[in-house]
Amino acid sequence: MDPLVSLQANLLSVLMASVVLFLIRKCLGKRTRSSYGRLPPGPTPVPVVGNFFQVYVKEPYKYYLELSKKYGPVFTIWFANTPAVVIAGYQALKDSMIGMGEEFSGRLNYPLLMKSTNGYGVLVSNGNRCKQLRRFCLTTLKNFGMGRRSIEDKVKGEACCLVQKFSTFGGSAFSPKDPLTEAVSNVICSVIFGHRFESDDPQFKMIIEAIDAYFSVLCSPLGQAYNIFPRLVGFFPGRLHDMFKLHERVGAFIRLEAEARMKSLDLTSPPQDFLEACVIRIEEEKHNPKTEFNFDNMLSTTWNLFSAGTETTSSTLRQGLLLMMKHPDVQARVQKEIDVVVGPDRWPSLDDRQNLPYTDAVIHEIQRSMDLAPTAVPHKMLRDTEFNNYLIPKGTVILPLLSSVLFDPKIWKNPDHFDPNNFLDEKGQFKKNDAFVVFGMGKRACLGEALARVELFIFFTSLLQHFTFKATLPPEDLETTPLICSFGRFPLSYECFAVRRA
Repeated sequence: MDPLVSLQANLLSVLMASVVLFLIRKCLGKRTRSSYGRLPPGPTPVPVVGNFFQVYVKEPYKYYLELSKKYGPVFTIWFANTPAVVIAGYQALKDSMIGMGEEFSGRLNYPLLMKSTNGYGVLVSNGNRCKQLRRFCLTTLKNFGMGRRSIEDKVKGEACCLVQKFSTFGGSAFSPKDPLTEAVSNVICSVIFGHRFESDDPQFKMIIEAIDAYFSVLCSPLGQAYNIFPRLVGFFPGRLHDMFKLHERVGAFIRLEAEARMKSLDLTSPPQDFLEACVIRIEEEKHNPKTEFNFDNMLSTTWNLFSAGTETTSSTLRQGLLLMMKHPDVQARVQKEIDVVVGPDRWPSLDDRQNLPYTDAVIHEIQRSMDLAPTAVPHKMLRDTEFNNYLIPKGTVILPLLSSVLFDPKIWKNPDHFDPNNFLDEKGQFKKNDAFVVFGMGKRACLGEALARVELFIFFTSLLQHFTFKATLPPEDLETTPLICSFGRFPLSYECFAVRRA
């Protein structure tokens, strides 16, 4: 790995540790260890700092995996005098996140996210607000085609535009980041606004710029420092404030779109897009003093859908293309399967998935090996809870160690390497695995899972149907290990060649 990249990764790890330390202390206060009762066992903490430096000598999730082998599926780590309970292994995660989903469904939030949402929206909410907003989002998104055939046409349309965009680069090396981001974001735009945008549309460029700026700050030392010292860092002008201003501009644009729908609202007709569904619900509940349906929650929820839905799926596609260049034999086998089943004269469809077992396995393996969210977004306990014969107090930080499932040698054939055979049976057919937990588990599982699955399949198969991707370096020199960024892992930046297939 490039020494500069390695240094950046180490710096981000240490800064992320500081973020977690700050959040836990802010969330739990300054209680002594003896006041926490029957917590699970764990490594002996050092006075004052707890296990802080033990955890972050290396990548945290890897250290957690080591601790789970010693202490079992539930253990405690300490940051100063405050604990975080790590849940590891498929059974323990299933028992907690699903079997006791209500108790484990709290959300631990950090200053950067709270600043950008003011505490509103489905992503940061807890309790009744979370229940109402999440139920509304799931129902409404389903009505607009999430997980159904009706969304497929929108994704196919964007796949066609994406292939055309890639074709314009000819024989030149390019970064696929922006075209992939625009394609994924436009699918979400078609659901939220009822239409897609052209790449040069000023409003669309503003949305893309805001998403990019948000994750750029979140993954930078500046963003990590803000999460530790929000008042101090927020005092200084610069990139952080530019990002917040961009976010405010996007919020103002969404509000204007919502207000326009409110003026022409027809409650007798079904909503035409997500925003119209929101304003209908706001209107219906305007006399309910306990309602959570207001413009603040609507604006932040819409931003949540844009930012999280765009970045996660586009990053997975970028990692997928990188892995195809690292493993040209896998890329060639995927293309051969697509050629036989789909051919060159029509676009891939969801109906083809069952006849493309190897391709489906490759897509799943890209997600599994990437391990986008090793510990998910941190949870917190909503009430004192008995679990595995331990007592976990209300407010305790919970880290669901998804990596412990995605790399479990008892579950996967070859967990430590990129290997599509992890999802294939002896006959070469796709094999579903309940341990495929990349979208999380329980009440806080990813809202956009159904859409992401459609996008990943259609975009990936369409691109490999039309192009062979080649790196600017020999395959053996390509680094494919994602960088740690906040609570996630994101692909390295790269350029590639998209060679049009005959």
